[in-house]
Amino acid sequence: MPRKTRTYLPGVPAHVIQRGNNRMPCFFADRDYQLYKEFLRVALERYGGQVHAYCLMTNHVHLLVTPEHHDSISRIMQHVGRQYVQFINRHYQRSGTLWEGRHRSSLIDSERYLLACYRYIETNPVKANMVARAADYPWSSARFHTTGAADALITPHASYVALGDALAERLRAYTQLLDTALTVNESEHIQNSVQKNLPTGGQEFTVKIETQLGRRLRPGRPGRPALARSKSG
Repeated sequence: MPRKTRTYLPGVPAHVIQRGNNRMPCFFADRDYQLYKEFLRVALERYGGQVHAYCLMTNHVHLLVTPEHHDSISRIMQHVGRQYVQFINRHYQRSGTLWEGRHRSSLIDSERYLLACYRYIETNPVKANMVARAADYPWSSARFHTTGAADALITPHASYVALGDALAERLRAYTQLLDTALTVNESEHIQNSVQKNLPTGGQEFTVKIETQLGRRLRPGRPGRPALARSKSG
């Protein structure tokens, strides 16, 4: 079966997930997380992209990225993946792949789902029972968004900036938002969309993206084509 074409649009944020091979760990020590962030920072500058939210879990990575060019995210992920795997294999005297195939992604309707996606990403350690609150986890953007802690990776999205005119107002507003659980529908929509490489948004957003890309993104009806069914009947 041919791979699905992975297409991005400049200026449209995308939720990106990269998993460890066979769900095995891809981070083993603090230095690994730090180097991944540095490789990512360099790749963003080189290939054109802005990270708005991220979470580096033990065996997978979540990124919310707005690309500058059609191929920015693909080149960023290739660069980081290559550099990071080379380091891990050399440092831990291992060989072979570290990642589980290609990354998955979903274009995000920034008007409806951007901040929900922030929260989905940053609450991963809470859902995994690793920390009590998202800001307690050191390898995500939650501290930046709730305390103002420095993080060279982050470029705030306009949706986050709109939470308040002053920094303190934004931090307070987002902290309250982060402490409010996503609805089941929001969480499932975000999860299903990125797993299936489909847009995260309503039908209007999906149709708009399809028009810009010139191809259909919505899943087709299951079963054989109608013409084939009618002939066999």
